[in-house]
Amino acid sequence: MTRVVIAGLGDSGLLTAIQLARSRAARDLELVGISSKPMLVSGQELGLRLARPDDWRRDYLVDFDRYRRLDGLRVVHGSLTGLDLAARTVTVTRPDHTSYDEPYDVLVISTGVSNGFWRRAGLESAAEVEAGLRAAHERLAAASSIAVVGGGAAAVSSAVNLAAAFPDTRVDLWFPGERALPAHHGKVWADVSARLEALGVGLHPGHRAVVPGGSALDEITTGPVAWSTGQAPAEADAVLWAIGRVRPHTDWLPAELLDDDGFVRAGRDLRVPGHDGVFAIGDVAATDPLRSSARNRADKVLAANILATLSGRPLRTFRTTTRRWGSVTGVQPDGVDIYFPSGRKLRFPGWTARVVMQDLIARRVIYGGIRPEGQSLR
Repeated sequence: MTRVVIAGLGDSGLLTAIQLARSRAARDLELVGISSKPMLVSGQELGLRLARPDDWRRDYLVDFDRYRRLDGLRVVHGSLTGLDLAARTVTVTRPDHTSYDEPYDVLVISTGVSNGFWRRAGLESAAEVEAGLRAAHERLAAASSIAVVGGGAAAVSSAVNLAAAFPDTRVDLWFPGERALPAHHGKVWADVSARLEALGVGLHPGHRAVVPGGSALDEITTGPVAWSTGQAPAEADAVLWAIGRVRPHTDWLPAELLDDDGFVRAGRDLRVPGHDGVFAIGDVAATDPLRSSARNRADKVLAANILATLSGRPLRTFRTTTRRWGSVTGVQPDGVDIYFPSGRKLRFPGWTARVVMQDLIARRVIYGGIRPEGQSLR
């Protein structure tokens, strides 16, 4: 059998495993997934995670055992600490600090990036994941004022959701440009900023923060926040840093696979140039300026290309975008808005957001079925 090792089971790695498992050729594949977390800990919907962790947990913190399509996947809980391209093995360090070499015929690099306390590379247990989730929520719930620093979707989502969840808390959004969401169509910011203003969020364009050193970006800190653009410092009980300063999880990889910023070099067919049988997907893959294989369902293309490589067929390419798209604020009590690269909006109102988008489209169609919590075949 052909052994496919998926190095990293975040959003992109998990979806790639599901696509491979549901293919006709799955019976000829041995699928191995390596994860530093014992379940999916999604990097999506930071605002929902911070403001309403129980709602976020339902869809974005899911035991691997519950995915019906992954019953044939061997999941290894451990950290990736090395890659031998000649021997075609990856080195895995287990929670008990012992290490072993996992051989592969095909390797998928999907180890993601760090981006604040909500996306970390380190090995964690289920209890540690849960404790971190609860601690961040309680820290923000106890604050009388919150400063969200950053202009991307994570920052904007956090400001919306925190203001909605804690109406008595002053929430301010500070961002460096004339508008937030610079990677989205301008219509998206016009729509979302109206929602922010309706919630009473203070909007502060033209503020570029003096970024603190050390591990401060991986924590919720306390003000003041200083600005390199000359404004007076901003005070806040809690400061959420969502400035998009991502760090790829590639310390375990040889330098020859990486670009100057430490991301994995990959083409639009998701192959790593010069290395047969090695692919990359997700935020770690330098496929295009927006690294959009993380968001454009490139998992379907990757699964097809792995099978095509094994059978000697031509490979496909995935479609990149020049603008971000998708949900910005996540599911709200009144529904959810999905924005397209053109700025056009598709709205799922009220209960349909949960029933249609999450239960039908996500759980059944995209993930191929998720068992109720507590059920497992492993």
